[in-house]
Amino acid sequence: MIDMKLLRTQPDIVRENIKKKFQDDKLALVDEVIALDVRLRETIAEADTLRNKRNVTSKQIGALMGQGKKEEAEAAKAEVAGIGPKLSELAALEDELGEEIRKRMLVIPNIIDESVPLGRDDSENVEVMRYGDPVTPDFEIPYHIDIMEKLAGVDLDAARKTSGSGFYYLMGDMARLHSGILSYARDFMIDKGFTYCVPPFMIRSGVVTGVMSFAEMENMMYKIEGEDLYLIGTSEHSMIGKFIDTINDPKTLPQTLTSYSPCFRKEVGAHGIEERGVYRIHQFEKQEMIVVCEPEDAMAWFHKLYTHTVDFFRSLDIPVRTLECCSGDLADLKVKSIDVEAWSPRQQKYFEVGSCSNLGDAQARRLGIRIKGEKGNYFAHTLNNTVVAPPRMLIAYLENNLNADGSVRVPEPLRLYMGGKDCIR
Repeated sequence: MIDMKLLRTQPDIVRENIKKKFQDDKLALVDEVIALDVRLRETIAEADTLRNKRNVTSKQIGALMGQGKKEEAEAAKAEVAGIGPKLSELAALEDELGEEIRKRMLVIPNIIDESVPLGRDDSENVEVMRYGDPVTPDFEIPYHIDIMEKLAGVDLDAARKTSGSGFYYLMGDMARLHSGILSYARDFMIDKGFTYCVPPFMIRSGVVTGVMSFAEMENMMYKIEGEDLYLIGTSEHSMIGKFIDTINDPKTLPQTLTSYSPCFRKEVGAHGIEERGVYRIHQFEKQEMIVVCEPEDAMAWFHKLYTHTVDFFRSLDIPVRTLECCSGDLADLKVKSIDVEAWSPRQQKYFEVGSCSNLGDAQARRLGIRIKGEKGNYFAHTLNNTVVAPPRMLIAYLENNLNADGSVRVPEPLRLYMGGKDCIR
């Protein structure tokens, strides 16, 4: 959510930003908010005037009674009594106008960084850098589910019976590998100086609307029936929510946290051959990282965060590239975003395995995350990034570490978590 003062005083900046994101249908919202804001301020001013009049008149009543001016005192009492209902009416109008403004402000996109490339959709995202040589072996690489089934590592048929499509049973060494990757990711981030955290896996609607857009919420989140609770789609939601309505001492910043959680997503609109495997699923586990920091430090942290993910994947011999999201592909709360994509030798292309986002003060503004300043409190900036999200990451891992005989190499960093094994057969 952008600063109301910016929209009020420099609406053309907001309009131009909407155009950069190719969301011209939202241009009308700017004028609507401005008009509603004028009405709201007029309403507040009228209410303040009435309150002042009530206070002055109330003080006069005692004086009039003391002077024996009973009739004038009674008239003043009647006038005061008449102000009450009008104030109640104005208070209700204030709430109504405030809610109408908030509804519109929540869907006006955040101001993107000047460095973000302009483009309509993900087809116009821009490659930034490649890390590691994308290698294709001289033998055929099977589909990832076929690799996993040959290793007795997955059972999709049983999962369909218990839960439906988009679920899985991981078995044996594959399940151990899945857990080992998460444990390694945890320790990897702790070694980077992040504090490990296991957050709540359900959050209230107020937190949901504070950390994401309505469109994302509708397409992603599972709601608990009969309760004001949602299953998290990523632990970032719960982790940023940890700071709701806080005023933070600058000495405690930055807050750098890495979290483990299961994640649940509807995956509305998911389609294609990759859906047959574990690429698009309703349940997965994830290691995440978030930062709450001073505004001037946010961009430096942005670059640090996605570099951590690159380093993590390279430590497991997986080639990756970074891809900057263009303006039209940025979610409304984001200032800047870079995806980390892993190389798929089978598909001869890169695919997304993580996403790093700088959200400026958008989440902090919605959730009331402030920093204590000498000249007044101000909003913090928030960032988030995926460390790793198996089992999707397992696709890249299996393809890049597959041997010709169907066995899978275990890189050195994971052997500690695999009982010393250097290969899965």
